[in-house]
Amino acid sequence: MSHRSYGPYERYLKRPLDCLLAGGALVVLSPVLGVTAVLVKTKLGSPVLFTQERPGRIDPKTGKERIFKLYKFRTMTDARGKDGELLPDEDRLTAFGKKLRSTSLDELPELLNILKGDMAIVGPRPLLVRYLPRYSAAQRRRHEVRPGLTGLAQVHGRNAASWNEKFNWDVKYVDRITFLGDLKILLDTVRVVLKKEGITDGETATMAEFMGSEA
Repeated sequence: MSHRSYGPYERYLKRPLDCLLAGGALVVLSPVLGVTAVLVKTKLGSPVLFTQERPGRIDPKTGKERIFKLYKFRTMTDARGKDGELLPDEDRLTAFGKKLRSTSLDELPELLNILKGDMAIVGPRPLLVRYLPRYSAAQRRRHEVRPGLTGLAQVHGRNAASWNEKFNWDVKYVDRITFLGDLKILLDTVRVVLKKEGITDGETATMAEFMGSEA
């Protein structure tokens, strides 16, 4: 599965600009990152960062998604039931954790993923590794580019959108990556975050599991 860059911005400018913006954001937001880390440590304990393997861009040599370790601020406790298994997300997500998610402060450590080259500022959100076998060929096209901190799906419903809707937005983005398009997505992201839109799907604490293509 190969991807052709839409134009010079995607081919030559997007990655250097991502590094510049992510590095600058880490410097400017370092006080916010520090305070958030202390609050997470105080209210939720260690570790402060939640890490999880996620699929990235498809490697043209192997034809498989590159797996990387995603960094986020922790938003859940480690509460377990009598059987020793972790409780459902809604039981482990605290009021403080919900606040972090509604403001998207939990996503700030992903700036490190951008500097490492795992992610871009704008692109399809990186989902779970276990979803990989469940994608249709069209849905898998979302992995032709680096996953992003935010993307078209995040400004068109976020977690409240259906899986099919989100994947359609992701593929639409892959097919036409432009500077003005990325800029508009960033501005729309600010609006969505400030209005706290689409944080959940209305039924679960985050987003229902993707089990495969919907009929």
